[in-house]
Amino acid sequence: QVQLVESGGGLVQAGGSLRLSCAASGRTFSSYTMGWFRQAPGKERELLASASYSSAATVYKASVKGRFTISRDNAKNTVYLQMNSLKPEDTAVYYCGADTNPNYIRTPKYWGQGTQVTVSS
Repeated sequence: QVQLVESGGGLVQAGGSLRLSCAASGRTFSSYTMGWFRQAPGKERELLASASYSSAATVYKASVKGRFTISRDNAKNTVYLQMNSLKPEDTAVYYCGADTNPNYIRTPKYWGQGTQVTVSS
């Protein structure tokens, strides 16, 4: 069993930055593909970025590419999402997810509880 705990959300002005962290328990973190998702009110949860087990493959949603950066530290069992140039439309609950496939993410088996990000205009 893997438990994921996100942190780092909060209120920020448009144009600002936040760094989200997702700490994982368990010894198999390094073999999973990790992803960051978000869900805004009334909308479906969407995948923003993913990193394969070795970080050799990272994938980004077009709307965040160039503004968001995913990274992971397998020694610390932690994955990060650096978010720059934030926009009001980035307001959502952000989740990290873990897929047992080492190279890509489709349907995470494990989810964190989410952290709220609010961007004011």
